[in-house]
Amino acid sequence: MATSRQGSVTVIGEGKPAVTSVFADRGDNVVFEEGATIDDQTLGALGYKQEFKRDFTIWESFSVSFSVLGLLPSIASTIGYSLGYSGTGGAIWGWLIAALIIQSTAFTMAELCSSMPTAGGLYYASAVLAPEGWGPLASWFVGWSNFCGFVTGPCSVNYALAAMLVTAGSIAYPDYTPETWHIYLTLLGLLLLNGIVTMQSTWFIGWVNKIGTIFNIIVIFIFLIWFPVGSINRPKTNNSHDVWTTFENGTEWPIGYAVIMGFLTTIWTMSGYDAPFHLTEESANANIAAPRAIVMTAQSGLWLGWAVIFVIVYTVKDIPDVVAGQYGQPFGSLCLQVLGQKAGLAMFSLNIIAQFFVGEGCTITATRVVFAYSRDGALPGSRWWSQVHPRTRTPVYATWGVLGVAALLGLLMFASPVAIGAIFSIGAIAQYTSFTTPVALKLFFDHGRFVPGPWHLGRFSKPLGAIALCWWLIIVPALCFPAVKGSDLNALTMNWTCLIYGGSMFLALMWYAISARKWFKGPRINVAVIHGETIVKESQSSDDAIAKKEG
Repeated sequence: MATSRQGSVTVIGEGKPAVTSVFADRGDNVVFEEGATIDDQTLGALGYKQEFKRDFTIWESFSVSFSVLGLLPSIASTIGYSLGYSGTGGAIWGWLIAALIIQSTAFTMAELCSSMPTAGGLYYASAVLAPEGWGPLASWFVGWSNFCGFVTGPCSVNYALAAMLVTAGSIAYPDYTPETWHIYLTLLGLLLLNGIVTMQSTWFIGWVNKIGTIFNIIVIFIFLIWFPVGSINRPKTNNSHDVWTTFENGTEWPIGYAVIMGFLTTIWTMSGYDAPFHLTEESANANIAAPRAIVMTAQSGLWLGWAVIFVIVYTVKDIPDVVAGQYGQPFGSLCLQVLGQKAGLAMFSLNIIAQFFVGEGCTITATRVVFAYSRDGALPGSRWWSQVHPRTRTPVYATWGVLGVAALLGLLMFASPVAIGAIFSIGAIAQYTSFTTPVALKLFFDHGRFVPGPWHLGRFSKPLGAIALCWWLIIVPALCFPAVKGSDLNALTMNWTCLIYGGSMFLALMWYAISARKWFKGPRINVAVIHGETIVKESQSSDDAIAKKEG
């Protein structure tokens, strides 16, 4: 479809550029001011005007997503699940199996990103790919699931970081007795620091995350070398045969299912590769750079993460001490067990610094998700969360809104360790539900509506989509199961994930059924479009725009 010029404006037809858009089959053309860039035209073809500065290159996008991945800190935060549920064999095989299958989800997401490079990402894709009449409900469901996943991110990551800081204090000062409120106040301080950084300009954020990525990579290689070389144990490493074949069941379920439950370490760690999707409106050459950044993140997570797990299972000596040691922080206990007090505290401290950058990346991505959904009126207080600060060109209100929710979620630590631990599983389930839903919609209801972008999977698109869907069907029930059953199951040992996530999504869907279905119509057009001789004004929902034109 050709691009035509009318006076001082540019008019883009629905077929150019190659996007899967809400404008499909409607005969609309998007109107731009003269000189609009290719990225502006691509975003406009999706129905949105450019509001951010496009300061991110592929490397800045990769830096944010790799920071969200935070391989060593993320594994350190959740290693108690894989080791504790199924031993060294379950940990090493579990990572390899889970991370390999997760590549199917990442690759299919990258394909969607190339075709629909907007901050709304998966939410927008669900609206466009759903069967006729179901777009608003699909986008509402995915949007709220993605929202639940991302708003728990800053809380879970910074809770783990706060626990690490308190643990470091316990190691350095044996007379110090940590209290739960110490961890909570530390969490609040970390959230405040995250907010101060995240509210800055895109250029500054990109610079911080590049430093974070470099530091995280350096820490990984220090860990990979230091742990086996500096081990105080004799022998320094475990027997190779035992490492691969020893499955110690830490649950009351069959060992095979215990291994699947231990996938949480991999799933929670490998859940940040969608960040480039949500940063596309701040990226140059977004429909190519962003999907490449997604794939780069997923691949680096697979292999570097496996190397980290490899070192852990070869050097750990006492799994019960790591999982339920005196410090209450598995990685801290592991560092002391392998390296001794001084060297262990030094390694633990490097991991703490790396963890801060993980929290920063999570906060950045979460604010973009909240901005995108608020722009379409999907969240309470959307008028505030969708505002972009005129100086920094970033969603400052959304930043503090996300961190406020994180602070409230942190109060779960006063209920029980299991309750606060549920936010890790919630983030994993919520994210993979939002990751997989548009893939499933494309798989079953596409009927030729999907327009591949410049980065696509070709004939591998459907097989990989089917694998991603099967993966989701396996992990959702597994992440909801408690480690115990029967008489051992009580309020303190129950897995609260299904209640908290399920309850949140139930309330969101009830709100849709009672009220939102009357006014929420999915992605809103906020660019000027021309239909025949009629120019439709900005800031209308797609359905409102069509109604006006047909009227």
